[in-house]
Amino acid sequence: MIQKEEALRALPYWERLPAAQREFVAAHAAIRQYAKGEIVHGYGNACLGTVQVLCGSLRVYLLSEEGREITLFRLEEGEPCVLSAACVMRQITFDTYMVAESDCRLLVVSAAAFDRVAEENIYVKCFMYEVAAERFSAVMRAMQQILFCGLDKRLASFLTEMYEKTGSKRIDMTQSGIAVQISSAREAVARTLKRFEEEGLVRLSRGRVVLLDVEGLKKIG
Repeated sequence: MIQKEEALRALPYWERLPAAQREFVAAHAAIRQYAKGEIVHGYGNACLGTVQVLCGSLRVYLLSEEGREITLFRLEEGEPCVLSAACVMRQITFDTYMVAESDCRLLVVSAAAFDRVAEENIYVKCFMYEVAAERFSAVMRAMQQILFCGLDKRLASFLTEMYEKTGSKRIDMTQSGIAVQISSAREAVARTLKRFEEEGLVRLSRGRVVLLDVEGLKKIG
């Protein structure tokens, strides 16, 4: 299991910090654990700070006034995020939410400490904007899919992405869970999955989708 000292050394900007800043960041960093489904950031929580995923995965999303979730991107092991420190980046004027998709451990550097170091160290500030730009690119891709791609393409892309991520053709996820992931309604996802099944692309069972024709799905997505 990764300990705090090892996790700190893995920070992309760690080698650019002088000794005093390393000590300061270390004093204001902590490893936090979250269970699957637990809210990591949002819903009135205080500004979390920057996060580095040590293990597990997170989903970042927007929440409409009607309660609809729009998935923006996911964070996997080894990936950083600064949107959870939006109070540091004054240019961010919208609220994002973050939930643990699986049991996970995060290295969290407090927002106040990261803000101070970013103001003092140009390398840290560059890191902050570089990561933010990468995440906004992911957001734009998600919005492009929602606005311009049909549900069949989005669903097929999601299923093939899960296969490539896990190496398994068995996806243990409910239709409601899939709908949340691709920002759609459960009923619409259920109809499209049923059509995929009729076309021999997948096999459905309770809480599970088995991919029968990955190449066929890729052609759709």
